[in-house]
Amino acid sequence: MTFTYRVNGQTPVVGGRVLVPFRTSRLAGVVTALHDEPPSMEAKTLHSVLDAVPLIDAPLMQIAEWIASYYLAPIGEVLRSMLPLQAEVRRDWSYRISEAGQKALFDSAVSGNSARSRKPVEEQMLEYRVLDFLSQVDEAREHSLRHATGATRDLLRALQQKRWIVREDISSARNAERTEKIAHLVHPETGTGDSAGRKLNANQQEMLSLLESNGGSLSVGALREHFASRSTLDTLVRRGLVRIEEKPFAFRVGKMRSSTAHIARDQLNTSQRAALDAIDAGVAARKFSVTLLHGVTGSGKTAVYLAAMQEVLAQGRSAILMVPEIGLTPAAAANLYRVFGDQVAILHSGLTNAERASQWHRIHRGECRIVVGTRSAVFAPVHDLALIVVDEEHDSSYKQEESPRYNGRDVAILRGKLTQAAVVLASATPALETYHNAREGKYKLLELRERVQQRPLPEVEIIDMRLEFQNTGEEKFFSRTLTQEIRERLDHHEQVIVLLNRRGYSSVVLCRSCGETLQCVNCAVALTHHKGALSPAALARRVPAGQRMECHYCGHRASVPRVCSKCGSDHIYFLGAGSEKIEEGLQQSFPDARIGRLDRDTVRSRHDFERVLNQLHAGELDLLVGTQMIAKGHDIHGVTLVGVVGADFALGLPDFRAAERTFQLLAQVAGRAGRGEIPGKVVLQTYSPEHYAIRYAALHDYLGFYEQELRYRRWMHYPPFTSVANVLLRSDRLELAMRYAGIVGKWVERTRLEGVRVMGPAVAPLARLKNDYRYHFILKSESREKLNSALRGLLANAVAEEVPRSNLIIDVDPQSLM
Repeated sequence: MTFTYRVNGQTPVVGGRVLVPFRTSRLAGVVTALHDEPPSMEAKTLHSVLDAVPLIDAPLMQIAEWIASYYLAPIGEVLRSMLPLQAEVRRDWSYRISEAGQKALFDSAVSGNSARSRKPVEEQMLEYRVLDFLSQVDEAREHSLRHATGATRDLLRALQQKRWIVREDISSARNAERTEKIAHLVHPETGTGDSAGRKLNANQQEMLSLLESNGGSLSVGALREHFASRSTLDTLVRRGLVRIEEKPFAFRVGKMRSSTAHIARDQLNTSQRAALDAIDAGVAARKFSVTLLHGVTGSGKTAVYLAAMQEVLAQGRSAILMVPEIGLTPAAAANLYRVFGDQVAILHSGLTNAERASQWHRIHRGECRIVVGTRSAVFAPVHDLALIVVDEEHDSSYKQEESPRYNGRDVAILRGKLTQAAVVLASATPALETYHNAREGKYKLLELRERVQQRPLPEVEIIDMRLEFQNTGEEKFFSRTLTQEIRERLDHHEQVIVLLNRRGYSSVVLCRSCGETLQCVNCAVALTHHKGALSPAALARRVPAGQRMECHYCGHRASVPRVCSKCGSDHIYFLGAGSEKIEEGLQQSFPDARIGRLDRDTVRSRHDFERVLNQLHAGELDLLVGTQMIAKGHDIHGVTLVGVVGADFALGLPDFRAAERTFQLLAQVAGRAGRGEIPGKVVLQTYSPEHYAIRYAALHDYLGFYEQELRYRRWMHYPPFTSVANVLLRSDRLELAMRYAGIVGKWVERTRLEGVRVMGPAVAPLARLKNDYRYHFILKSESREKLNSALRGLLANAVAEEVPRSNLIIDVDPQSLM
C-alpha cells in the first residue's frame, strides 16, 4: 500500500527516501511517484527529505513493482528489503507531563502515596519520580529520562496508558556511515631522517617501513595494532612525513584460505575456455541472456565465472555474484578479493546495520564494481551491470521464507532482462525447472563433464543399513565399512567429512511405558534433545548451557524430562541421532582424531564458520562432522573420504521436492571428496538403497535422475509443468483458523477458476507452528497469469470477509509445502 503526503518547500525524488509522520510515529519511506493531484482527504506534510538523488533507479523500481505484483507482497516490504539502510534513521522519543499527570503528582504530594493502591510502594515511587522529573522540564528524551529516574520502557508505557505522560516521536536522519583514518606516506624515501635532518628513532623508522611495504598507506587502526605508543604516529604527522586522511570505512574480507588466484586463460582446460568464450560473448553483446553452467563437482565452474568477471571489470563494467548462504560468503569474497581487491563489496544479512549501509553506499558511489552476497545482493545498486552469476542456483535458500517471498534466482533473471545483462546460473545439480528450461532452449546450456586436471569423480559405495543390522544384530550409527574407511584415512593422515543433516543429540524423546512423545508447546513437532552447545537464538536469550530440549522451529526450550509427564514412568527413551551425537560417537571411536563440527549450534557468528573451515584447510582437523552447510561450495584438497549417515531422512517428507533435495544434497557432499591429488571415496549409508535419488546420486548421474523425476512431476502436475502457489490460513485459535480456511474454501467452490486446480482445504503438514494452527490450499496452473489472477481474487475476497492479512500467507513458487 502506498500513502500520499504533501510536499512543503522540499524536493523529494522518485526512488529517494523521506521521513514522514505515520500515525503517532515518524517513519522512513521511499518515494514511488510525484504528482499534483490532491487526495480525497487532508494529506499530512512530510517531515524531511533524506536523499537528494534516487537510491533506487528505474530498473530496480520496476523490479520492486514486479515482486509486489507477482508475489502479492506490499510494495513497502519489498522496498525495505532493497534498501538496507535502517541505521540511517535514529529512533528517538521525547516525553512531557500531561495535565492529568500534573494532577496525579499534586494529589500524591497532598495525600502521600495512596494506601488504597495495590501496587508495590517501589513502583509507585518510581512513577512519581518520573512525573516529578518531567514537571521540571518542558520535555525530555527517552534516554535522559530513563537515566535520570531509573524508569523502564514498560513503566513509561503504563504511564502513557494512564495518560499521565505524552510521548512524541522525534526520530531523525543521521549519517550512520562508518569512517576510518588512513595514514599515507608523504615521502617514500625518508631514510633515517626527515627534511629538517632530524634523526628518526627505531619505532619511527619501523612505522615508515611498514607503510612503505603496504603500498604507502595503511589504516591508523592497523598501525596501532603494531605500535602500542600513539606518539610515534603523531610525531611523523607533525614532521610532515605522514598525513592522515579520513574516508568511508571499507569492510575487510575475512582471511579465508583459497587456491584461487588471478585467472588466466591458459590456466583453463578446453571445456572451461569454451564455456568462458560463450559467457564473454553474451556479455559483449550487451543483450539479455541466461546461461546454465552445469558441471560436475570439481569441474572448475568457479574459475570460469571468475574469469568472466575479470573481463567485465576490465571493460569498466560491474558484476554481481550471488551465493545461497551467509556461510559461503567469506570463501567467495576471499576468492574475489584476491582477484579484484578493493573493488569487492559484500552484502548479506549477517552484517550489522552500519556495515550493510557502508557496503551499500560504496556500491552506490561507484567505488565497487564487484558485489558478492546472498539473495538480497541482487538489489545491489551497481553501475553499468554486465553480469550476474547465481552460484548453486538450485539452492532453496534463494527463496525468502517471509514477506516478500521472492526467489533471488528468478529476480536475478528479471534484473538481467531489464538491464540487458548476462545471467549465469551455475550448479552441479541444477533445479529441475532450470535444467528443463535449458533443455527446452529457453536458456543456453554449457556443460563441464569432467573434473579439472582429469581427476576422477569419487567412488560411491552404498551401504544397506537393513543388511548391516541383520549381519551384526546391532543398531549402529556407523557401518563397519565406514568405520574401517575412516580408520584407513586417519592412518594415512588424510581428512574425512561426515554428513548428518540433523542437528542436536537425539531427535525424539518418548516414554516406553505409554508411548508419549515430548512435543513443543507451540508447534506440532517433537522436541530435539541437545546435550551441549547452544543455538545462537538460545545464546541471545542468555540461556545457561547444558542439556535441554529445543524446538528447531520456534526456539522453545524445556528441561530434559526424568519422568513421563503423562504417566509418571521413568522409562524415558532417547531415539535417533543428530550431528552432536555423531560427533560424540566419532570421538569415542577415534579418540586420537582432531574433530570439528559445523551446524547451527556451533556457528554462533559469521566468523565461526570461517574459523572451522580455515582449520580444515590448514590440516588442523582430521575429521569434520556437520549438517548440510558442509555439503557445498568448499574446495578442500585434503578430504579423501565423505561419509553420509542417514541419507534418506528427507525422502519421507510430504513434499514434492523431497527426492530432488535428497539427490542434490548427496551429490553435493559427495563432490567434497577427492578434489586434490588423491582420489576420493564416498560411503553412503541408507535404509532405502533402491530409491532412484540414492542410486543416481551414487552414479553421479544427474541426467538419469532428471529424466525419472521429470516423469513423476508430469504425472502429478508439478513444476516445471505447472506453476504452484501455497495458500496458508493460520491463527492461534483453532476455530478461527478453521473459519478462515472455510471462507477461502467457499470462495473456491463458488468461483469458476478457469485453468487453475485447487486442492484443499487441508491441515498443513506442520499442523501447528509457532503457536498457530494451520490449514492450506495448493493451487496449480499451467498459466502464471491465471494463477496470479486467481490468487488476487482469493486475497480480495478474504479481505472483504475480514480475514486479517497477517493470518493469510500466499507463497508463490514455494520451495516447500510444509
